[in-house]
Parts: sequence; structure tokens; C-alpha cells
Amino acid sequence: MNRTSKVVVGGAVVGTVLFGGAAVAVAQGDPSSSPPAPVTITLSPEQVTRLCEQRLPKVEKRTSKLVERITGGADVRGSAAWLRARAEKERGAGRDTSARLLEERADRREGRVEQLKQINKWATDFRAQHCGAT
Repeated sequence: MNRTSKVVVGGAVVGTVLFGGAAVAVAQGDPSSSPPAPVTITLSPEQVTRLCEQRLPKVEKRTSKLVERITGGADVRGSAAWLRARAEKERGAGRDTSARLLEERADRREGRVEQLKQINKWATDFRAQHCGAT
């Protein structure tokens, strides 16, 4: 698993568990009769302090750096534009298969930008709601 995937998956887990505020429990009985009831997840003050002081700054820094890198120009190593420029070089050299793979990789990478922005928004919202009170 590459670094971008780890950050996205980790941020999604953190966002789901902590920033969402509730998880859905499986309802007892017939699932078609009523929607599942939400279950509240609570954090201790120590856990909130650790999140606010240690984890959130790291999440915000990582997501911001990744978005900056992905949306960078063709001279920024790892950006989608950089991958597309490499694909053009490959296509110019007659390697259409590797050019297509590089373009697909660039498309996937660009698709991660919205996820990263959402993770950063969750972190910012959590900080605004819970970190000022600790």
C-alpha cells in the first residue's frame, strides 16, 4: 500500500470513527421494519487531547502536502501533470501500453484529491468543535 493510500484509508477511518460522531449498529430483529439506530462513540478527555495535539496536525499536514503535490505542475514529481508528461514521452517513444498505464495512474491520483480535501475538512471541523474546549 503506497503512502497516499495509507493516508486516505487512515483518514477515512479516523473520519468515520471520530469526526462522524456516530456509528451505525446492526438492529435486532427484522431489518426491513425499521432503520438501524445510531450508536454514540465517546472519547475520553485524554483521547481528545492526544487527537488535538498530535494526530490532527499530522493529518492536516499530510493531506495538504498530498493535495499540493497531486495538483502541482509537470515539474512537480508525483503530480498528475508529471505523470501525464511521462505518458506523452512514452507514447512518443512508441510505448502505448505504458503510456496508457501512466494516464490511468494520473486519473486515479486526481480522483484522490476530493477524498483528501474531505479528510482535511473533517479534521478542521473536529478541531473547531472539540479542541478549543480542551
